[in-house]
Amino acid sequence: MSERMEYQTGLWATIVRELKQLVSRPIYVLCMVGAPLFSCIFLLSLMHEGLPHKIPVAIVDHDHTSTSRNFIQQLGSQESVDVAYKLNSFTEARELMQSGDIFGFLIIPEDFEAKAIAGRQPEISFYTNDAYYIPASLLYKSFKTMSVLASGAVVRQVLLSTGAEESQIMAKLQPIATDMHALGNPWISYSVYLNNSFLPGLLQLMILLVTVFSIGSEMKRATSREWLRTADDSIIIAITGKLIPQTIIFFSMGLLYLSLLYGYLHFPMHNSIWHMIFAMFLLVVASQSFAVIIMCFAPSLRIGLSVGGLVGVLSLSIAGFSFPVPAMYLPFQAISYVLPVRHYFLIYVDQALNGIPLYYSRVHYVALILFAVASTPLLPRLKKALMRQVYVP
Repeated sequence: MSERMEYQTGLWATIVRELKQLVSRPIYVLCMVGAPLFSCIFLLSLMHEGLPHKIPVAIVDHDHTSTSRNFIQQLGSQESVDVAYKLNSFTEARELMQSGDIFGFLIIPEDFEAKAIAGRQPEISFYTNDAYYIPASLLYKSFKTMSVLASGAVVRQVLLSTGAEESQIMAKLQPIATDMHALGNPWISYSVYLNNSFLPGLLQLMILLVTVFSIGSEMKRATSREWLRTADDSIIIAITGKLIPQTIIFFSMGLLYLSLLYGYLHFPMHNSIWHMIFAMFLLVVASQSFAVIIMCFAPSLRIGLSVGGLVGVLSLSIAGFSFPVPAMYLPFQAISYVLPVRHYFLIYVDQALNGIPLYYSRVHYVALILFAVASTPLLPRLKKALMRQVYVP
């Protein structure tokens, strides 16, 4: 019996070898299946209502008039506000906010009604706890809106008492009427806004870590030469055979994300779902290639995991999910386009939200394809490191 028959080599043998490693080490199952599923369940359940409702606040009313009571009633009727406490002093309200029982409070001053009717501009003070960004932003918007509306209501009442007609009053209070429409996300849902970006970003993070770990472990355990022998001493076959099983698993997780977001939850999808499926596949392959590039330049498990984790976490900040890239400093703008998930995000905006023709997203598809093949010229460098089989702790 020949040596080749005793020791199988080639692409299929490399794939089988990788499958045995994936099954034998629980860390792979945890990072490739457990972590993506947990992040999906956690984020989707956390924001299942789309927007925080009935945020508890307190009111300190020093006026106790019909106008102040009407103001409190209208404030409590807003969807984002729950007037949970009616207090007598600033100190009580501050203590409740410091203890976390409320996220903001509003103070109505004495002679609020009398000063408003007399046109002496009473001041309404409100406080929000900005340690909780989203509740504080929503409360600030609600408090600000009600303060403006209260001022308009008082002016309207005064003008009505002078005999002015309703049409004349409204023309003075609101000379220009606005008709606003939220494009792409008309529900103003934080789930639509965040999960379409955070879930792919977390998936890219896990791909980077798992790919770096699987390559770096070969050097750490001194099995990299065996890996190459299984691949007929071809670094291309070795990398391909190692990454194919991971690609299938990660792509399956990506398909699960897409099916939940656009199928089960009916998030906006104004174009063919196949455009996003193709983009998800390219994101997986491009992220794997990015991890291979990291290992080509830093063939060390410790350094590779550090760089991969740093890149994955920074992607959530500088890829343009929450802060627009054009408003960043020029160096950070350039870095954002070196991240695969940035191009996936722009494809999502163009194809799912805006529904524009596929032609206008071609640059970002091409960018992901270039990411997928960018590691190929660097593979000889990685092969030299694998042949040395030197682990740097």
